Amino acid sequence: MNIIHDICCGIDVHAKTVVVCLIKRGKKQIRTYSTMTDDLLALSEWLVSEGCKHVAIESTGVYWKPVFNILEGSLEVVLVNARHVKAVPGRKTDVRDCEWLADLLRHGLLRASFIPPLPTRELRELTRHRYTLVSDQTAVTNRIIKLAESANIKLAQVASNALGVSGRAMLRALSRGEQDTTKMAEMARGALREKQGQLRRALKGNLTRSQRFVLKELLDQLEQLEAAVARVSEEIREQIEVNSDPFVKEAVRLLQTIPGVGEQVAEVIVSEIGTDMTRFPSDKHLSSWAGMCPGNNESAGKRKSGKTTKGSNYLRAALTQAGWAASHTKNTYLAAQHKKLARRIGKKKSLVAVGHSILVIAYYILKNQASYHELGGDYFDRQNVDLQRARLIRKLESLGLKVTVKVVPEAA
Repeated sequence: MNIIHDICCGIDVHAKTVVVCLIKRGKKQIRTYSTMTDDLLALSEWLVSEGCKHVAIESTGVYWKPVFNILEGSLEVVLVNARHVKAVPGRKTDVRDCEWLADLLRHGLLRASFIPPLPTRELRELTRHRYTLVSDQTAVTNRIIKLAESANIKLAQVASNALGVSGRAMLRALSRGEQDTTKMAEMARGALREKQGQLRRALKGNLTRSQRFVLKELLDQLEQLEAAVARVSEEIREQIEVNSDPFVKEAVRLLQTIPGVGEQVAEVIVSEIGTDMTRFPSDKHLSSWAGMCPGNNESAGKRKSGKTTKGSNYLRAALTQAGWAASHTKNTYLAAQHKKLARRIGKKKSLVAVGHSILVIAYYILKNQASYHELGGDYFDRQNVDLQRARLIRKLESLGLKVTVKVVPEAA
């Protein structure tokens, strides 16, 4: 095989140490460094002094990140998927692993994983933290509702939003030991005031002292999480405003022209895939990387499985959420797609398919730097006019009607 790099390096990364193999004109040097910052800086200086410009690192948990961050500025670092560089079975040691990485890199046999630039990674850190906070917020909300139900407080059965302004005031009163249901029902606001009779019955339960204490703790925890979500959302907006990539702010705005995509989903898309679509040869490559398209598992002419690959959990969750929102829009292509697919493959799979369509649309919006062009809710009907006519005629005939068709010329 042809040698692509005369001088290159492979690094086997662990939590406490990194084992390094430097290949310089056919000769190998093996060294071991700790993962402390001063040692990693010493590693970078050594590689630069040896004239090494190309380094390969296997992605191992989160342990590769500090190594990548330190070497990134002075060397061309290739992060590779562990499944793509599996060595031939046999004796396995850390030294053999780093030698194998270096050999593969030397002959140009490694495919680099997608790593967005530093400003995008900073934004990703914030959006992922917000995702965790929102998940915790949902979990606490569910615990509050379950606690109330266990004490036979049926607030969630009467109020559409048991933790809205009215519901939260009533729950606070319950946590303080209030037992006057009439007084608590008076706390209702807006349309909920019309249900005061139902509220008085629903709020008559049996909260123990321990349950009141836990309820107060959960309500406090919920408010803290809401405040944390608000703070991180504000920080995300500020970082978008001052981002070194001038297109980031415009990208977030353009992505919101897609039905179902709000500000938070747009921020997640930008933070996960960046704004430079030249990193992905096509929308198919992006969909595969994101885990939003069916996988391939075929043998002897038989399709064994079509489930999606792992991809990015954060991006997948945001796209599925956007797909659900798009499915509820009126007279849009995405809503029509969901309606068409749900009949055949079910609602859940259909939402993933709509999320995939949103990702493809986002790819071309970011690539062309243009807003979304709506195809209309009747797009599929326009594509198969003859089939639609035949289907409707059969439907009428099944109802016992005799149909005579006359084609009306289009209006000028």
